[in-house]
This record gives sequence, C-alpha cells and structure tokens, in this order.
Amino acid sequence: MAGTLRGLILAILVVVAVMPASAKDYTVGDSSGWKPVVDYAAWAKGKQFSVGDTLSFQYSAAHSVLEVSAADHGACSASNPLRSHRDQSTTIPLTKPGTRYFICGAAGHCAAGMKLAVTVSGGDAGPTMRSTNATPAAGSTAAATESDLSAAAATASGARLATGLLLGAVGLAGLMG
Repeated sequence: MAGTLRGLILAILVVVAVMPASAKDYTVGDSSGWKPVVDYAAWAKGKQFSVGDTLSFQYSAAHSVLEVSAADHGACSASNPLRSHRDQSTTIPLTKPGTRYFICGAAGHCAAGMKLAVTVSGGDAGPTMRSTNATPAAGSTAAATESDLSAAAATASGARLATGLLLGAVGLAGLMG
C-alpha cells in the first residue's frame, strides 16, 4: 500500500512538472483591436501581465505599433522607437519584468489615445513565447532580438520537459519497485 501511495504521489508530481506555464495571450483592445477609439488605459487596468505572456496587436495598414521609451510614450513621440511593427498582426512576447510602452506611429493617433503602457511582473518564461516580425529601429542598441529571446524561451521549455521526464522515470521506478 505504501509503495502504491508513493508511486501515486510521484505520478502527480510528474504531471505538475510537465504542465506548461499558464501564460496568457492578450489581444490588445479585445475585439476592437488597435485603433483610436479604444481607451487602452482602461483596457489594461486590472490585468496582471507576467513574463511569458504575449500582447497581440490587430490593426489596419493605417496604423503601426511602436515600442518606445517612457518619455516618448508621454510625449507621443514616434521619432525614436525601440522597435517598429507594421505587419497588421503583431505579437509581442513579454520577456522580462518592467513597464513596456507602445504607441501608434501615425500622425495624431497617439494623441488621440493609441498608446499603451503595461507593467510586467516577474515569472517563468514559458513555451508560449514566439518571435515577432519586429524591425529594430535604426540606431537601436538592443542587446537581444525577439528571436534570440524566443530561442531562450524554447531552451527553458526544453529544460522543463527534461525535468518532467526525469521525474516521470523516478515515478515509474517507484511504482515498479
């Protein structure tokens, strides 16, 4: 009986270890998407953004998604973006804790409300991280590209899988022994 209980406990640990992190994919503006008529501060309020989550921007060709500094976000300045996206469907992986700032680069759109700031809490970077079609801005000194960060996330996901498999083997050995 004790061997069966021990095996059951180990099996439960294996299931928990192999389960992916509960990362969320947030569609910015929900069904309205990325356009001037949405109150993005209200949209973000109450949401708990964590490392491993993603922001999905859906927008028309008249718009863009620029990641900017806090100062450029406050001033609605599109002249020095950290990253620029114009593909009408942009997924931004949230890869580290801190506040990220986004604006639309079309003239007057940021001032009309197309700006978003999200505060990302620490957490485990999970397997849901994906590369994007990010174009680093001219003169950008970003140390890592989104593709590099996605590769790091895949490595972390592989490490979790290996740990789960190892725990599974231990669980099976416990059931058989």
